[in-house]
Amino acid sequence: MSESRGGFQLGTVGALSLSVVSSVSIVICNKALISSLGFNFATTLTSWHLLVTFCSLHVALQMKFFEHKPFERKAVLGFGILNGISIGLLNLSLGFNSVGFYQMTKLAIIPCTVFLETVYFKKKFSRSIQSSLAVLLIGVGIATVTDLQLNALGSFLSFLAVVTTCVAQIMTNTIQKKFKVSSTQLLYQSSPIQAATLLISGPFLDKLLTNQNVFAFKYTSQVVMFIILSCLISVSVNFSTFLVIGKTSPVTYQVLGHLKTCLVLAFGYILLHDPFSWRNILGILIALMGMILYSYYCTREGQKKAVEVAPLSQVMGDESDPLIKLENGSKVST
Repeated sequence: MSESRGGFQLGTVGALSLSVVSSVSIVICNKALISSLGFNFATTLTSWHLLVTFCSLHVALQMKFFEHKPFERKAVLGFGILNGISIGLLNLSLGFNSVGFYQMTKLAIIPCTVFLETVYFKKKFSRSIQSSLAVLLIGVGIATVTDLQLNALGSFLSFLAVVTTCVAQIMTNTIQKKFKVSSTQLLYQSSPIQAATLLISGPFLDKLLTNQNVFAFKYTSQVVMFIILSCLISVSVNFSTFLVIGKTSPVTYQVLGHLKTCLVLAFGYILLHDPFSWRNILGILIALMGMILYSYYCTREGQKKAVEVAPLSQVMGDESDPLIKLENGSKVST
């Protein structure tokens, strides 16, 4: 659970691997829970995920796996509420839009993040990195976007979901660096606020979207077992999300997220025999090419900056975090 204990560090490769494995696992688990068992209360389920995550981290704190480091309470409160709101808006966006438009909403997060970081943080994204991101988005779009049905309310909710998600992920990175807190410490302090936000709003949102009451649902032993499994996996998902954004950047985390989408499509075809076409295969291959190019250009630019302005790069830190890089102690070798 800890990032550093007894000389051990979970490096960037480990964080990326943990994020991919846990995210794909929870998607498969939740798909069985929702599609097969009829438990359609996504927002309430997410609140339980965060509650279990907080309890797990509290146990880890008592076992001294990490140290509690309080920092500005207003920042934690705002960050936790914003994260909870972004999750709720994403679920509402899925409920009021077609699946194809929801996928377009998720694709819009990367260019929105690039825009916000360029305007407000003066980060520079080279043409090579912008081109690789464009290739990635085109590939994921070909693989996932099918029908595009627009409506005013759904479009407005999608816009709010994109903006709040981008800001929340940028805050995840900036708060860790500004207050010098680890991903574990930030998650420990913010998860109860996120959980409370979704515990209050979740049942109302789920009833609005499904016309069902989460408290009136028939909880069989199989449903309870899958809910428990989903909550346990979510601990790794939430931890790895904060860890990856803290070690790399919000844009790199979104690139990794689209890799997960491609893997979920592939696993769905192999394990669950979901419908699959040559369009899906072509889109996944193009997306993978975009990810490889993104990692290559980030690595190359990182090496160039290390040679030219090594002291300055340690302080400023531009958008040059590759999708995969290796750590050795406190130094990063790309």
